[in-house]
Amino acid sequence: MEVKISNDPIPVISINGRMDTGNTVIFEEAIAPLLKSSTKDMIIDGSDLEYISSSGLRQFLVLQKNIKEKNGSLKVRNLRAEIKDIFDLTGFTNIFTIE
Repeated sequence: MEVKISNDPIPVISINGRMDTGNTVIFEEAIAPLLKSSTKDMIIDGSDLEYISSSGLRQFLVLQKNIKEKNGSLKVRNLRAEIKDIFDLTGFTNIFTIE
């Protein structure tokens, strides 16, 4: 898995590959500076996200909680159909703004 963060006016977190128990630490380390910053709004781009496990979903929740504490917004966009299905089944479509 690879995580890239672009510093547009709103940071876009792009995830490429499988986000599972063995590699969620990559995502956790990549977003750590954002969690410590004053950045209130972020976007997760799931165009290249091939799979997400429960530990990956938990990392999304950590990010969402941090953003809510700052009164910001987190949007998730470009999810593949199979990833969107996982979000639907777990109720995450009710937690996140999906574009």
